[in-house]
Amino acid sequence: MKLKHFITLVVLASFGAIIYGFTLDDSQEMLANKYIGSGTAGLFLVAMPLFLYKESKSRDFKDYMLTDENVRKMQGKPPRKSKDS
Repeated sequence: MKLKHFITLVVLASFGAIIYGFTLDDSQEMLANKYIGSGTAGLFLVAMPLFLYKESKSRDFKDYMLTDENVRKMQGKPPRKSKDS
């Protein structure tokens, strides 16, 4: 099973648990809170970190850091001359 499919399964199960928790009667309030809480925990403690890992493993983090060179590139300025030359 691919990671993409597993993440989708976790997200759907979490939303299902949250929706089921909201549809339970007032007499089962403790059980409803457990379903809502477990669905929320599934989304934020399982699905989100897995998604962020999947999306960021092919990225080069140097491109996203605010170095002087990248800031100057965003401003449209030429890069500074290095002190060595």
